[in-house]
Amino acid sequence: MPKIIPVPDELSQPFWDAVNEQRLVLQNCTACDKLQYPPKADCQVCGSADYLEWKEVEGKGHVATYIVIEDGRLNRRMLDQPYNLALVTLDQDPTVNFYSNLPGVPPYEVPLGAAVEVTFEEVAPGQLIHEWQVVE
Repeated sequence: MPKIIPVPDELSQPFWDAVNEQRLVLQNCTACDKLQYPPKADCQVCGSADYLEWKEVEGKGHVATYIVIEDGRLNRRMLDQPYNLALVTLDQDPTVNFYSNLPGVPPYEVPLGAAVEVTFEEVAPGQLIHEWQVVE
């Protein structure tokens, strides 16, 4: 499946730099001790912009739910249909979610509640993305 090549901006650059080092970092608000993803200018809980820092997280989660894309309109992904789009909940903070197509899992065969872990895939020279894979 074709992957989107990220174009980091000033806010997301630390996230993508860590991904390129095969690490998963999220913003953490030290005022309210809350992780957040995707990166934002202020804390989504308390609104503080002064207490955001980057924190490395474990990269383990669970499949909360999923859908199968059968008739998506994105030209670059039409040839891959049908494909899974799973919602992954981070174990370290269940309010943080990621989306993944769960590489290696056939459409319609997503194991709900399954443990997953972050992996990293090269999508361009020197550029990795984060992906989630089911842990056997």
